[in-house]
Amino acid sequence: MRALLLSDQLSFSDGVSTPTPSIGEALVQVSQAGICNTDLELVRGYMGFAGIPGHEFVGRLVEVPPGLCDESGQPLTVGCRVVAEINCSPPGGPQLPALRAHDPKRTTLGIFRRNGAFAEYLTVPAQNLHRVPDAVSDDQAIFVEPLAAALQILEQVKLAPTNRVAVLGDGKLGLLCSQVLGQGSAAVVWAIGKHPRKLALLDGRKGITTCLLGEVAARAPNLFDVVVECTGSPAGLEQALSLLRPRGTLVLKSTYAPPSLGEDPARSHLAQTQLQQALTKVVIDEICVMGSRCGPFGAALRLLAEGRVSVEPMIHSRFRLEDGVAAFRAAAEPGVLKVVLTP
Repeated sequence: MRALLLSDQLSFSDGVSTPTPSIGEALVQVSQAGICNTDLELVRGYMGFAGIPGHEFVGRLVEVPPGLCDESGQPLTVGCRVVAEINCSPPGGPQLPALRAHDPKRTTLGIFRRNGAFAEYLTVPAQNLHRVPDAVSDDQAIFVEPLAAALQILEQVKLAPTNRVAVLGDGKLGLLCSQVLGQGSAAVVWAIGKHPRKLALLDGRKGITTCLLGEVAARAPNLFDVVVECTGSPAGLEQALSLLRPRGTLVLKSTYAPPSLGEDPARSHLAQTQLQQALTKVVIDEICVMGSRCGPFGAALRLLAEGRVSVEPMIHSRFRLEDGVAAFRAAAEPGVLKVVLTP
């Protein structure tokens, strides 16, 4: 089959063996997959991953264990459209998604010890599958995984009607987090970023105020109770803390590779100094820091099916799988949102 391979660098191959599902696994033919910031960080060395990357995808079942049903009790049969949770436990491991996310024996789809979706086919544990409703398009379905990650914030942080919430970062995940939190119970949700064109995608969304990062001090002089950091940049931690009141809650969503060996030493030293200053502020201001990762796929699919979240405007461009290296270059350009690969 055709696939993108990551070793020392990213490359395309049309001679990769089609995977064979193990006991309890399904074989999925990938319809399309999205490149996210984590994929870009993998190329920079994050997690030391080697293999086929990609974890935001929608596909059709080719082989599936008999008798398998989705959350609503509908059978999952050959030909139906599916998405899949990314944390994969071995047979006999945890059944609940929240436990699989922290199973020490887990593999992670396209991120850690398991091939992913930038290929024609992939295998995934059958228990990880979710049927895609007819009301959800393929373009919408590739956003299920990051949308679920945005919903995870509501599972972890109990917002009050008086809370002032800021989402820092106007990339794909930041835009999704803003939309999810804007439907929550917080009194005010501010979406803060550097790109007017990206923030404009939130115009007219109920419960959300958009603001450029350089204008926050003038427009929102009071500090926030909760700040969600979605910048994908090491500098985002310091920026997020500057927006947060003492004893506030900082939710960290960004993951990124450490500095490479060839990186400018002065830049690495500056980043280390900024981190030390940020951690000192966490102590002095008694900040509650919460890591936040994977979330509920069922809830994400329902939001998309009900039209309560807008995702299609985030799609920037589409590439064939064989043009995947160029697609990664495009996805890394400033201001670009979702780049889609179509096997």
